[in-house]
Amino acid sequence: MSQSPLLELENLRVSFPTPKGRVEVVKGLSFTLGRERLGIVGESGSGKSMTGRAILRLVRRPGQQDADKMTFDGIDLLRLSERRMRDLRGARISMIMQDPKFSLNPVMTIGEQIAEALRTHERLARRDVQARVLQMLEAVRINDPQRVMALYPHEVSGGMGQRIMIAMMLIPRPDLLIADEPTSALDVSVQAQVLDLIDELVRDKGMGLILISHDLNLVARYCDRILVMHAGQVVESCAASELHNATHPYTRGLLAAVPRMEETREELPVLDRSAWSGT
Repeated sequence: MSQSPLLELENLRVSFPTPKGRVEVVKGLSFTLGRERLGIVGESGSGKSMTGRAILRLVRRPGQQDADKMTFDGIDLLRLSERRMRDLRGARISMIMQDPKFSLNPVMTIGEQIAEALRTHERLARRDVQARVLQMLEAVRINDPQRVMALYPHEVSGGMGQRIMIAMMLIPRPDLLIADEPTSALDVSVQAQVLDLIDELVRDKGMGLILISHDLNLVARYCDRILVMHAGQVVESCAASELHNATHPYTRGLLAAVPRMEETREELPVLDRSAWSGT
């Protein structure tokens, strides 16, 4: 980890209105991140994805977000104008959203979309842009990148779509990558390839990574540290190598509910939510 944190969050809160009043989906979240790999895990609705969006200030009205502190590489994200925040998104902080089929523009070719992600943040000659796009597609292990550049999103597979999204997010060479369930739509063999690729690129470029997932074992394999979220709060923080020694009842319950290859239990455990009521 670098001496000064890449990202600092203190008391981050995100809320949305309901007929019964505002409901907080992220409740006072605080953590720091260096040039390391941080995993955020928890069930659907725990606030994981909303945390990633809040870092990029993508919580739109009627949602509200606020924090006591939210800095990136010494930059106060809370005070940045929307214009300067747009300059930061993609260029220095990138986010891989869930399911690339809905993130890619269906009426633009793959090459045009990746080139646009680069041109938005750098002024380059057309020849240099094309060279960088080809280089990035090769880096994400796409065969025949010249042909793929001319394809439209509906013409590529799910696995290739994930690789294309990774290429698009990494081509500006950001300092921080937020990957929100980057392999949720893929089969197990392709999942491993995509995650190995993200891990390799993060290590090679010395980036910070926030990997958001509900899969505890996957996050433990690819991250250095883990935050476990429940109902908008962090209930446990530990080194990834120590995840299976976690002490919080919620984390223990999640671990116990993971199916095993050679399952001998007659039924899977059910989370006993009364064990941590009040967290």
